[in-house]
Formats: sequence, C-alpha cells, structure tokens
Amino acid sequence: MDSVSDPTVEDQIAYYRARAPEYDDWFYRRGRYDRGEHWNGLWFEEAEAVARQLGAIPKCESILELASGTGIWTKRLISIGRQVTAVDASPEVIEINRERVGSEAVQYVQADLFDWEPNQEFDLVFFSFWLSHVPPERLDQFLETVRGATKSGGRIFVIDSLPDEQSSAVDHPPKQPDQIYETRKLDNGRNYRVVKVYYPPEALAGIFARHGFDVEVHTTDRFFWYVSGEKRS
Repeated sequence: MDSVSDPTVEDQIAYYRARAPEYDDWFYRRGRYDRGEHWNGLWFEEAEAVARQLGAIPKCESILELASGTGIWTKRLISIGRQVTAVDASPEVIEINRERVGSEAVQYVQADLFDWEPNQEFDLVFFSFWLSHVPPERLDQFLETVRGATKSGGRIFVIDSLPDEQSSAVDHPPKQPDQIYETRKLDNGRNYRVVKVYYPPEALAGIFARHGFDVEVHTTDRFFWYVSGEKRS
C-alpha cells in the first residue's frame, strides 16, 4: 500500500494523538460532552445494548481490533478471544489502552491503518468509530485490508455513529451529514479538521457485500449503528 500523503488524514492522526488524554470524556459523557442526565442516560443505555450484542459472539482464538483507541472495547474483546491484536496509529492511546486493559492477551501494534497489512488471518475483526473516519476514496482499500485479515467464515463486528447533535461536544459546530469533514476542538481550544462520513445504515450491507461479507445492520434509537456478519467462504 502507498503511504498516506493526504494532509487531512495526517491532521486526523495528529488530532487523535493530541486528543488521547481527553478521548474518554466523549464516551463517558464528561466535560464538554456532558449533555445532562436524560441524554447521557440514553447514550449509556444504547452503548450497553451494542456491547451486549458484541458479547454474544461465540468465543474464538484470535481477534484483530483496528483503531483500538484507549481500550474501551479492547477490554470487552479479551473476554471473547484468547489473543487480541490491537492496532492504532497513536502511541499515546496505545499506552492508555495498555494501562486500562492490563492483559498479556493483547498484542499492540503502532501503525497507520492506511499503510499496514496483516500478517495473519483472524477469527474476528472488530473496529469501532473508525469507518466514518476513512476517506471515501480509501474505503475500498481499507475494506480489502479487512477482508484479507479475516479468515474464511470468520466474523466482523463494526460500530459507528449516527448523526445526532447530542453525541458531540457542546461547542462543536452542528453536524452536516452530507459533508465528509468536521472541525473538532480540543479542551485547549485547538481545532483540527477530520474526516467524518455518516454512512446511511441502509447502504452498509451493500458496502460490506462488495468486499466479501454477509452482514446484518442494526441501529439504536439515536446514537449508533453496528454491523455483524461473516466473510463468505
């Protein structure tokens, strides 16, 4: 694969490196992401509903987690797979992940996902809140990487965001689902431009089918979609 030269993607990597210490504030609804008891309660209820579906996957030998972040989902994956390979471009989030999960079952790989190729096939490939950050012109390349990393008959599980104003920081600009870029602000006020593609849930089965996966697509009431399925033999 060619190395990434897209300045927007490079800025996105820089953003997630800089955001590492405050990333969990988004998921746990703290600080600028605190939307009050009602909305926070719905968020956690829906996130846990998705987590239960992930937890229902049969136990397996090997899992690949792409864009593994701070370990929120890695911690759940180690209850499913005997070995988890967690790949992320940010050494900062890898360190947070390692401290949070604290398991020898996890092997960490620091790599740019647009310039990385798997050296084995896995029983389950998982990624959360990452597909929406893949530039559309790189989507096919990325999903071919996913296909190559998944065993024949192996599973995938993917989670991402629905466009909802209550999911972002209170000081972020309104979401524009028809745009592929968003401006993101850190606690220190610095702004970054990131890719954010809100794929219509009804389009996802076809997208994954083109890359050899038969999937079911589900949505929660407001905040998330998730895909679960298998690689065709």
